[in-house]
Amino acid sequence: MDFRITPQQHDLYDAARELGARVVAPSVLEREKHERWDQDLWKKMADGGLIGAPFPEEYGGTGLSAFETCLVKEGFTYGSLDGGVALAWGASSILCGIPIWKFGTEAQKQKYLPQMCSGEWLGAFCLSEPNSGSDAASMKTHAVKKGDRWILNGTKMWITNGPIANHFIVTAVTEPGAKAFGISTFIVDANSPGFRVGQRIEKMGMKTSLTSEIIFDDCEIPEDALLGDLNAGFVGTAKTILGWERSTMLAPALGGQRSNYEKAASYAKERVQFGRPIAKFQALRHMIADMKIRYEIGRNLIHRVAWHLDSGGDPPLVDAAIAKLQVSESSQKTARDAIQVLGGVGYTTEYHVERSWRDAMLGSIGAGTSEVQRSIIARNVLEIGF
Repeated sequence: MDFRITPQQHDLYDAARELGARVVAPSVLEREKHERWDQDLWKKMADGGLIGAPFPEEYGGTGLSAFETCLVKEGFTYGSLDGGVALAWGASSILCGIPIWKFGTEAQKQKYLPQMCSGEWLGAFCLSEPNSGSDAASMKTHAVKKGDRWILNGTKMWITNGPIANHFIVTAVTEPGAKAFGISTFIVDANSPGFRVGQRIEKMGMKTSLTSEIIFDDCEIPEDALLGDLNAGFVGTAKTILGWERSTMLAPALGGQRSNYEKAASYAKERVQFGRPIAKFQALRHMIADMKIRYEIGRNLIHRVAWHLDSGGDPPLVDAAIAKLQVSESSQKTARDAIQVLGGVGYTTEYHVERSWRDAMLGSIGAGTSEVQRSIIARNVLEIGF
């Protein structure tokens, strides 16, 4: 395992950071205030090669490795200060794009990936439902084959990019009673008959990404909308997404952590109380040291998962759970400590740290709660299986 970053990879990181700082950061406060999506920013990110980062050049992508995709996602969020746009990027490229790339037919890849990489289309992933979150295999959305069509019925909830996506990866029961091995995955276009965007969901954080309910009411999709093998979509898609999600989708949190500990360090050197900079006080020094330690540990955990992906092996379930748990919870702690170091100004919007804390709160809930990750890790340690 060699996590040394080459000069070329440093350049990738710096280019993503610069684009984020120049194009995205200037408007983040205004967009967050009004919960506004800006398609022009998305297109500029695509033009900079970010949106297509992990996809082969033959489909319009940049052809980066999982490790390099982690670097550009971290660099982008470090520069842009915008966790919401980073989340939208992950939902489109990773949760939607990776399954199409890994499981799609050539026709499906040619139809969707070039338009996604160019920024013309956004994707989304529909798994959770109003009554099935952590227990995703208990979903009620179902699909029935009728002639050369599939008919979908059900409701998906908390769908990132829901109001603006052009197409969706959708999990649905196709073999009732078979649980995980009776669930298939489909690509559903937003203009399909019977498809509807439901209520828009207002959130505590990640307000620069849009979230909604998605409703399928006798939604008709063609036979070739099936993605991968029948009745194996949930297991195959979930397993593949897991490694990418818990590396490349976690990487933006590292950018937020780095921004927060650097802001705290800079402020601590400038802020004078009791006749000296507050950086002279041990309590604050230790807080900043712990921020740096958490960042470095998280970075190594994420890069280890990415290394496994690039090595061609199966996604490491336990390593991915450890990375997910450590990074999501340490991001919350680092953001909270940054607010404490900055004091009153940290509580205001202009320094960005209070927003980073609100954004970070999603990390221990979405894509597998901290409790689920601890269960995965404990079962492995106790050798009682999954």
